[in-house]
Amino acid sequence: MISIKKYLDMDTLKLVSDESIPGQLDPKTTECFRSVLSCVGTNAIRILPAHGVDLEANLQGIGNRLAHTPTADLLKLTKTQAEVFIGEWGERTAGHFKGKAEEVKELLIALAKAAECVSNKDRGHSSHFKELIVRMEKIADLNDISEIRSSIVKRVTELKDSVNQMARESQQLVAQLKAEVSTYETRLRSAEQLAYRDELTMVANRRSVEERMRQNIASKLPFCVVMLDLNHFKKVNDKYGHVAGDDLLKQFAKELQLNTRSGDLAGRWGGDEFVLVLSCDKSGARAQIERLESWVFGKYKIQVGTENKTVEVRLDASVGVADWHPGETIEEVVEKADQAMYLEKNHLRMRTA
Repeated sequence: MISIKKYLDMDTLKLVSDESIPGQLDPKTTECFRSVLSCVGTNAIRILPAHGVDLEANLQGIGNRLAHTPTADLLKLTKTQAEVFIGEWGERTAGHFKGKAEEVKELLIALAKAAECVSNKDRGHSSHFKELIVRMEKIADLNDISEIRSSIVKRVTELKDSVNQMARESQQLVAQLKAEVSTYETRLRSAEQLAYRDELTMVANRRSVEERMRQNIASKLPFCVVMLDLNHFKKVNDKYGHVAGDDLLKQFAKELQLNTRSGDLAGRWGGDEFVLVLSCDKSGARAQIERLESWVFGKYKIQVGTENKTVEVRLDASVGVADWHPGETIEEVVEKADQAMYLEKNHLRMRTA
């Protein structure tokens, strides 16, 4: 700006002799002055296009007037106007860059605060982030745009490296947490399965059977309940002991489960009573019971005592079946199956009496 003004303040007019050419300028002098104005306008656009366009237009206008009327008085007027235009452009440009510098400083301060927040959340990188924050705050005190730009590049690179390192460490932490969660989920599933399994026989327990019936009722799916009460099981316990009795219960439960369809559920109701929840009507349930009587009822070998001695016993059960009708509760359909089962057990006692 100062060099342009000095150029405009040169004794250019002295190059023109009023005595030799009264009131007129040398064409070369006029062209030289207009070239300077054009050069200033072009470079103003390069520096800041938003404001440079207006300056170039103004300088071109006064240059064109000088070309049409190349007098000494017009040259003086043109010089004065050029100084005014260039001065106004300089003030606007300086204000623009000052504003940009303030924006950069505000951005740096915000970035420093963000980095401080991140560092507070990750103590492992706290010291490094604190050093980076101090450097970034110092950048905000700079006044030279080139220095600010250079410092920003360095600090942003450092911040990016730190964030990437945190990301890598976070990925390792996430992977570790996923593995731990997976382990806990596996344990939880195992615990849930055990909660729905009979502890001795490992078939479904009463809670699981009732839950299946509850689901069927909620979905209005037809089903039958089959109650099985082992015959003469008390004699086995009395004669061979509870350990042998438990062994017999385990074997019977296993065979019952193996011979139950995949869509049905076999469970232990309690003691020597077992239950089936069959996804069919009463006629279909009768067919399933006949198959069970052929494959599940029969001879079993149980271990007796501590000398690996085994004995063979015959085992069957009294069976009662009831189908669920809409509107009935679990207790009501189970009660119907229970009554049918005890009725059969009483007939058996009467035949063997």
